[in-house]
Amino acid sequence: MNAAAGSVVAIDGPGGVGKTTVSRGVARALGYQSLDTGAFYRAAALLVKFHRTDPEDEAAVAAVLSGADLDYRDGTMLVEGVDVSAAIRKETITAASSRLARLPGLRLVLVERQRAWVAARGGRAVVEGRDIGTVVFPGAGVKIYLDATPDVRARRRAGQTSTALGEVATQLGRRDRLDSTRAASPLAPAHDAVSIDTGALTAAEVIAQVLELCRDRGVEPAAGPARR
Repeated sequence: MNAAAGSVVAIDGPGGVGKTTVSRGVARALGYQSLDTGAFYRAAALLVKFHRTDPEDEAAVAAVLSGADLDYRDGTMLVEGVDVSAAIRKETITAASSRLARLPGLRLVLVERQRAWVAARGGRAVVEGRDIGTVVFPGAGVKIYLDATPDVRARRRAGQTSTALGEVATQLGRRDRLDSTRAASPLAPAHDAVSIDTGALTAAEVIAQVLELCRDRGVEPAAGPARR
């Protein structure tokens, strides 16, 4: 896996900075697959809720996930083969996933699944999340940390939902606090990540910057179709 990790493009950052749009755009340009690792944590939260498991009981949560069939294909999160992409985007699941993400045991299980997902694609992947460059793929060929001011992030996220701007800002602030203060894999830039402020840039401009970094770091486009 270490050899494959050199082709990984790691994109980290808080909510509302454009990680998904940028990751998918970079992946298309390189002929890679993109992986939203946050979808795995959301799927875990959905399963915990479905099984009525105590989210504070780490052993019980691990038991629920141990036999679960989780997969991510073409931007779609699958649980036991069922598309749950819409269900995991509900605010209740988002909030629950942040709380579950504080459990070290859960993180170990999901990180191994994410690494296996990338290894199955020969390391040709653009991976987004909050601890990709620091924990999941510390040997990634390119590490990016996207950021923007809270106001910009809230306006962007509000534009994607029907939720009022003030409520979105509150939700993002709560998520930021949970993610940046957790003991296990807190949200933070890797020491060797390149930070990009997306506030005044279009998605195309950010994608262009990331692709330029890929060229500079020797991360080459795929010679053929990436495996799904």
